[in-house]
Amino acid sequence: MAAATLLTLAATAGSAWAQGGESAAAKAASRGASAPAAAAPAATPASDAAGAEAGRAAAARAPVEQRTLKPGDYIAAVVNSDIVAASEVVQRQERMKEEARRRNENPTNELIHKQALDSLIDERVVTTYARENGPRVDEPELDRVVANVATQNKLTMDELRKRLAAEGIDFKRFRENLRDQMLSERVREREVQGRIRVTDGEIDKYLDERQAALQDRAQLNIAQVLVPVPEGAPAAVVEERRAKAEAALQRIKNGESFAKVAQEMSEDANKSKGGEIGLRSADKLPDVFVDAVRDLKSGELRPTLLRSAAGFHVLKLVERQASKASINTIVQTHARHILLRPSEQLSPEQATRRLAEFKRAIESGRATFEQLARANSEDGSAQEGGDLGWVGPGSFVPEFEEAMDQLPLNGISNPVASRFGIHLIQVLERRDVVLDNKQLRDQARMALRERKYEEAYSDWMKELRARAFIETREWLD
Repeated sequence: MAAATLLTLAATAGSAWAQGGESAAAKAASRGASAPAAAAPAATPASDAAGAEAGRAAAARAPVEQRTLKPGDYIAAVVNSDIVAASEVVQRQERMKEEARRRNENPTNELIHKQALDSLIDERVVTTYARENGPRVDEPELDRVVANVATQNKLTMDELRKRLAAEGIDFKRFRENLRDQMLSERVREREVQGRIRVTDGEIDKYLDERQAALQDRAQLNIAQVLVPVPEGAPAAVVEERRAKAEAALQRIKNGESFAKVAQEMSEDANKSKGGEIGLRSADKLPDVFVDAVRDLKSGELRPTLLRSAAGFHVLKLVERQASKASINTIVQTHARHILLRPSEQLSPEQATRRLAEFKRAIESGRATFEQLARANSEDGSAQEGGDLGWVGPGSFVPEFEEAMDQLPLNGISNPVASRFGIHLIQVLERRDVVLDNKQLRDQARMALRERKYEEAYSDWMKELRARAFIETREWLD
């Protein structure tokens, strides 16, 4: 599986300059076009008591101040073996306030403070857990990440070191920040994916729902005899109207032509056509009509009247043309993207504006998508010009996939936010692929796992935080 390196230059001492991990896009691209990858093996979490004890033990045996406080700074929280600096909380608060202003929201200072501190504590909880439980990041890999930071920011290694020194950032601490973030991203994906379970029953239900959706796209030609009932009509009028409709139904049952009876008795705009509405997609017809003829074959008469808000209907299914689509046939998409990861130094709004500028540059011919992806994209597809390969439904997070599916060939999206960052997407090609039953069920399993991700992540964070040693402190703001 290709590891994606997520890099963004920072400008503040003590904060990370780059982020490392695996995006869904990179993982999907590395899987190839034929079938989804198998589910990740399940992780075995320790009990709450054991986890809490481990967290306290780590805090006891490791030095607390892994992050160097600047003169005059304070400790806002101790989290296992790490700290949250007050200056970080203030910086996070200011960013959150600015984002709230752009959304025309006005949260209280108390709420902003709590959200800022909680988000930083959550990050430290994951970081300290990852140090204890994450896969090893070896030195050559870390060297490549550091070199990528320099390259993407158009700096030599010597210039990068000088820039860090000018900002008061220790180069060793900078490398360890990178290592922490790479570990955190990888552990997060491993642990959350490992706790997601998809049963065969859920897959069956998912496939049944897709099959039903295809049925709803069938073409139906329904004929009707309409006997309207005025709104609020008294019971006597309703019964008189019912009797007229029953008489029409009986004439047809006795062998008269539906078209003849409709022309003589129907009170709708299609009576001159023998009551036929004409072929229409099922999703374009009233639900009551679709449900009423669901079990009828072409040419069959509904044996009872249908009562609706409009009145009484005698219905006949003149023709049903089944949808030519099959749940075994999927549309694969060949796409590429540019990913920017918001950080303390790059807000979501700034990332969005930057990607919008990229889009304008591409559309005006001042740059190509591939060039901008290679120079700026913060995941493993950057070296391939952002190319994600051929992928099927369910390969990406829903918000990414929905935006991609709406694009025409060669179309470029507006910036799209997902849990991995902000994306600019371009669709290059599409093709129909027929899956066998195993591939179909694998594709369904992958889509269901993505649906369950957010809930699984939230549960994992609650458990992780409950087992952690957390001590918050007051300071003069």
